[in-house]
Amino acid sequence: MKKSSLIFSALVMILSSNVWAGSEDEQRIIEAAQKHPVTVAEALKSADETAVMLTGTIQRQIEDEHYALKDVTGTINVEIDKKLASAAQLKQGVTVKVFGEVDTHRYKPTDIDVVKVEFLK
Repeated sequence: MKKSSLIFSALVMILSSNVWAGSEDEQRIIEAAQKHPVTVAEALKSADETAVMLTGTIQRQIEDEHYALKDVTGTINVEIDKKLASAAQLKQGVTVKVFGEVDTHRYKPTDIDVVKVEFLK
């Protein structure tokens, strides 16, 4: 009985530390992105996992958590988790500032993995 309690406690601690680590990672990305405002064109040329801050207008929802974000230099896909903003909030024409990391791919276009969204007027 004591052994199973010990295993359970260890498992809870491990899972809790992973949740906390994710939060720390998101904060690190936000802080780095605030120092690195870029245009869509610049983001498309950035290296994988580069922290960036972009300002633009939502053009459309592409998939469940994927949206097209446009500024004067072009359009890029952004992945915005439902915990950050709902599809109703991210409707066409809404201007946002997003903080996240560049995510390059081998066979699909570069996009941004968003960790924070600010809604602008």
